[in-house]
Amino acid sequence: MLKTELPSQEHTGLDQYPVAELVGTLIADQFNALDAVRGAAAVIAAAVDAAVPRIAAGGRLIYVGAGTSGRLGVLDGVELHPTFSWPHERALSLLAGGKGAMFQAVEGAEDNREQGGLDMAGLRPQANDVVLLLAASGTTPYVLGALDVARASGALTIGIANNGGAPVAMRAEFGITLDTGPEVISGSTRLKAGTSQKIVLNTISSAIMVRLNKVYGNLMVDMKATNAKLVRRAVALTMHVTGADEASARAVLEQCGFHVKVAIVALMRKRSVADAQALLEQTHGSVRAALLLQ
Repeated sequence: MLKTELPSQEHTGLDQYPVAELVGTLIADQFNALDAVRGAAAVIAAAVDAAVPRIAAGGRLIYVGAGTSGRLGVLDGVELHPTFSWPHERALSLLAGGKGAMFQAVEGAEDNREQGGLDMAGLRPQANDVVLLLAASGTTPYVLGALDVARASGALTIGIANNGGAPVAMRAEFGITLDTGPEVISGSTRLKAGTSQKIVLNTISSAIMVRLNKVYGNLMVDMKATNAKLVRRAVALTMHVTGADEASARAVLEQCGFHVKVAIVALMRKRSVADAQALLEQTHGSVRAALLLQ
């Protein structure tokens, strides 16, 4: 049996635990997810290094998975737009069973290898695309079908699995194995296996965005202020970096559509919004470089 499917030898009386002990046990087991990710840190870093130049050259992030793994991919891709102003069309997801499977399980969809290939082919993958393929088992036919087509297109493939020697990791250019072992509730990979996958996805996509100059220091200065909370955050970030008062920060932000990095450069360089945008274009969006540019 796959390691993730093996009945755990610990907590065999889980159903009899008092609630406090039950909750403590479930929480404690999640720490094994973090240990598994730390063990794969070197290959995660190598995958990021390979992905950045492709994405910088116009490539897309494409997530592929089924069930929990697929939903985690959708979540990571969707959150890139408000966090980093990442274009929707450059963060795509393939979920076995289609969009409806995000909300209701589509039984048997993950077993259709041909459909995985067809769905990937429908996206017309290219050499600069980066495809993240997730499967706790590492053997999901839908994901493997998508992997075959992605590799044939020349796209960079990153396979993420929770079992050693898994095909999705072995056949991808970068294989990330997260050895989370048996689950407390046997076979329920929505637990620590899913947690480990989410950490990896967050790490990869966030690291790529940092390298693409969407972060200044540790501040998210390329966010989309799409609601009242994010508007307040944009004002607060601009004030924090520049030392401007709220009225001054808001006035400049209103001129540039609440684009924080533009407002920062405009205020700190004492330049117009148009000049600040031009400086950022010259420095590939780097606030740090735009502030130093003569």
